[in-house]
Amino acid sequence: MPTISMFYGIIIRMYCAPKEHNPPHIHVYYQDNKAIIDINKVELVEGNLPKNKLRLVLAWVELRKEELLADWELAQNGELPFKIDPLK
Repeated sequence: MPTISMFYGIIIRMYCAPKEHNPPHIHVYYQDNKAIIDINKVELVEGNLPKNKLRLVLAWVELRKEELLADWELAQNGELPFKIDPLK
């Protein structure tokens, strides 16, 4: 699962496998916390993150939604997704 972005100790990854289950989502890791974020709805689907880190991730997803969806399409075709600029 390639890392597509990292910021403030948060690691963002996306599975790169044909026919990965919908809806489009990312996997987020922060210390011992794991979460799955729905890209279209910009919301937590599974897991947990500290509230301040969750807010950062959701803001980043909102800003980078088009790039994330483009990466999702690549991943669905078994291609490696592009790196996406971190939250600054």
